[in-house]
Amino acid sequence: MEYLVVKIMILATIPFYSLAAEIPLVRQVASKYNVSCILVFGDSSVDSGNNNALHTTMKSNFLPYGKDFFDSRPTGRFSNGRLATDFVAEAVGYRKVIPPFLDPNLKPEDLEYGVSFASAATGFDDYTAEVSNVLSVSKQLEYFAHYKIHLRREVGEERAEFITRNALYIISMGTNDFLQNYFLEPTRPKQFSLEEFENFLLSRFAKDVKEMHRLGARRVIIVGVLPLGCIPLIKTLRSAEGCDKSLNSVAHAFNAKLLQQLNILKTKLGLRTALVDVYDMIQRAVTNPKKYGFVEGSKGCVGTGTIEYGDSCKGVNSCSDADKYVFWDAVHPTQKMYKLIAEEAIASFVTNFF
Repeated sequence: MEYLVVKIMILATIPFYSLAAEIPLVRQVASKYNVSCILVFGDSSVDSGNNNALHTTMKSNFLPYGKDFFDSRPTGRFSNGRLATDFVAEAVGYRKVIPPFLDPNLKPEDLEYGVSFASAATGFDDYTAEVSNVLSVSKQLEYFAHYKIHLRREVGEERAEFITRNALYIISMGTNDFLQNYFLEPTRPKQFSLEEFENFLLSRFAKDVKEMHRLGARRVIIVGVLPLGCIPLIKTLRSAEGCDKSLNSVAHAFNAKLLQQLNILKTKLGLRTALVDVYDMIQRAVTNPKKYGFVEGSKGCVGTGTIEYGDSCKGVNSCSDADKYVFWDAVHPTQKMYKLIAEEAIASFVTNFF
């Protein structure tokens, strides 16, 4: 088994490697260390359809979203197909997708394989969720507590405790706190300087992770904030030729603080933790798309690729091959980019946890 871990650690040093051939090794490692399931919290980067059940405009349960999903079916995922968390679940040996907790078709027997509590347009700041009428992290944690009750009824107290303590917890959010909250809404800028707002987000993050820990979390993966200035919509709004450097510097600085806070929590709570650096991954793919098998890194696949996302994509044509694009709409990555992010996340959890 030590050979397996060493081999995966070597693979983790290779940027954007393909994990397909190494899945059996990953599954053996996950099995040895009792990785029970995947539990997901966050925003549209990991929302597999919870917003379908909410009274909000932040939805994607219509074509062309889901164009490359199984049966070309829109599910509420903000992409053409699967999300990074779906690929992580498949790689460690569970289902090919992670269902949303609010899916009315979710069966009790599905709970032990993991669910997503994520909600598109949310953030570390509860006010970010209020702006779009979506699930705050506080509400996601409340649903997690409900999940545990249902899980105990299904598998019993002892098995439910084993599942929640050995699950892999994935947290992915932060983008909306800046783009839909601080840089758009007037409330927080009146209360906080940018640095104060970042510290406020970190305090909320710490509070949420402590609550997750109280509810059973022991292995936590945090996905960093992507390069905000490289998002096609932001580049359009700011008339930027390349990536907007000022917004990228905000994301880069916040990720450094996020890692620092994560390390503090790791020590205080005795967590196993890892941070997935999507900032560098996406920035490299945007600036040099051909190196990673893409053709287009500056705009999305849907419509003009410069302004469309969410409702504005409804009924809009998309490109013929989304695998050539880093971004699906003007905000969210394609399934192919999410697969690359998943490979990075898997490498992080293997090298940092075991």
